[in-house]
Amino acid sequence: MTGDRMTAAGQGVAAGQAGAGQAAAGDGALLRVEDLSVEYRQGSRWHRAVEGVSFTLQAGEILAIAGESGSGKSTVAQALLGLGQQSARAAGGRVLFRGQDLLRLSPTALRRLRGRDIAFVPQNPATSLTPTMRIGAQIAEIFRYHRLDAPEGIDRRAAGLLESVGLPEPAAMLRRFPHQLSGGQRQRVLIAMALAGTPGLIILDEPTTGLDVTNQARILQLLRDLRGRISAAMVYVSHDLAALASIADRVAVMQLGRVVEEGRIGEVFVSPAHPYTRRLLAALPRMDRPPADAGAPMVADPAAAPLLAVADLAIRYPRRGGDVVAAEGVSFAIPPGETLALVGESGSGKSSVARVISGLQAPTDGTILLSGRPLPGLSRRRPAALKREIQLVFQNPDASLNPRHSVARILVRAIRACQPVSRAEAHARAAELIAAVRLDPAHLDRLPRQLSGGQRQRVAIARALAADPKLILCDEVLSALDVSVQAEILQLLRQLQRQHGIAILFISHDLAVVRWLAHQVAVMHRGRICQAGSAAEVFTPPCHPYTQSLIDAVPVVPGAAEPDVPSGQDRQDSAKPRRAECP
Repeated sequence: MTGDRMTAAGQGVAAGQAGAGQAAAGDGALLRVEDLSVEYRQGSRWHRAVEGVSFTLQAGEILAIAGESGSGKSTVAQALLGLGQQSARAAGGRVLFRGQDLLRLSPTALRRLRGRDIAFVPQNPATSLTPTMRIGAQIAEIFRYHRLDAPEGIDRRAAGLLESVGLPEPAAMLRRFPHQLSGGQRQRVLIAMALAGTPGLIILDEPTTGLDVTNQARILQLLRDLRGRISAAMVYVSHDLAALASIADRVAVMQLGRVVEEGRIGEVFVSPAHPYTRRLLAALPRMDRPPADAGAPMVADPAAAPLLAVADLAIRYPRRGGDVVAAEGVSFAIPPGETLALVGESGSGKSSVARVISGLQAPTDGTILLSGRPLPGLSRRRPAALKREIQLVFQNPDASLNPRHSVARILVRAIRACQPVSRAEAHARAAELIAAVRLDPAHLDRLPRQLSGGQRQRVAIARALAADPKLILCDEVLSALDVSVQAEILQLLRQLQRQHGIAILFISHDLAVVRWLAHQVAVMHRGRICQAGSAAEVFTPPCHPYTQSLIDAVPVVPGAAEPDVPSGQDRQDSAKPRRAECP
């Protein structure tokens, strides 16, 4: 984007937000955000992250805040909690909750509000719940801290909260630790904790990111039900446009710290006025059609021998009282240069299959052949040349990249671990890899924390390519990425596959992505493959009942937006945000 275009867009946004601020002056708003600007300290300087954001929220209303990473949506969510970070400050504006300006309250007054009147549901329940405390103790802590009434007793009240969010056997659930719950169950626990104080406002920051489609559908339905039961207003922050479309009344689309478009969810998604909104919607993979630039998948030679052949694979975990079966009788094959997608709910066994193929754990039974040769169960028993042929890209690059190593050092270590080359040769190869994943050479000198989520995932892919593998295992590599970044990573994988003939085992719960990326699809349910075939065969009715339930759970975005970006004077005019009437 050129400087002139950014200036023109900024002028349009400022004009639109001034009008919205006047429109927000109506009575009865539970929450009113007026011309909010927020800055973060970076060293000795302050960086403006949010500029001139204004909106209102009525009791019982759900407002979605959408945008890519870095757009400022999570910063706005933090401002609704009073900006408790020392590195952040309000540079202007007000956040009025029931008439009180949250930005000017004392820390003591804010603590009284948080958890009681304003609740927060974070993105990752695995890091938000204390791993050494039982669920019941964590809920009881809220009642004691805020001195909440529980005439029937805290344990009964806590069990009632768990029951209200649809958790089975709530009394038994109170005695469990977080690691004994599934991802969807942990997210329900966080929602139950948010409801403890009967709040008037609930802020949800990416609450369904990383959940499979059925768990996501359950959480969204739960939030819709709660809105009807307790009349709490909600601010739902997410990059998942389909999830937003299924739950919100209105949406505010953010770009570069500003609201570029706001209106009723149906109006904005069916006929978006701003080019940025149109680009976001056009980048969204859909079950009914692939993105405009997806192209046809490259199909391998049908006569070619499979690169990977898995036969009757069984994976069991020994537990007191009997083994837990993660996979049983799993069989599939991947030809060179093709993509097989393993799909299914959390706990279906798909990640366990990937761990066994990579050698991180040994199978209980079955055979795995790579290029016709038996694959030893554990990685340490595999020759170095064989290890290089299979590489694994994890779901979370934050956990898989060393935070204290530069990108160059991460890649150089991977290169030298695979082949005996000099440090200079390894650095030259690192530059080639960083270019192969479409990153600037300047990124080699940066630490992982200085990169965006999509850039970190590209570095993880580059590290996998350092070994010149024949097979890459991609385990939920897109689950936490924005739709536009997802599209870039998918295009990158397809380009690398075409150039190098790499086979890919793609593990995902995103059926829309799988529909147009994969050549073959295997649907896993309770450790077994219940349906397998080409992507067209698997997703075309009549489907297996379980496959159909997965398809039915996929949220749908209304309308079909194409990436039509105007030019010249039209481009300046379309940069002005459209403000729809608030319901």
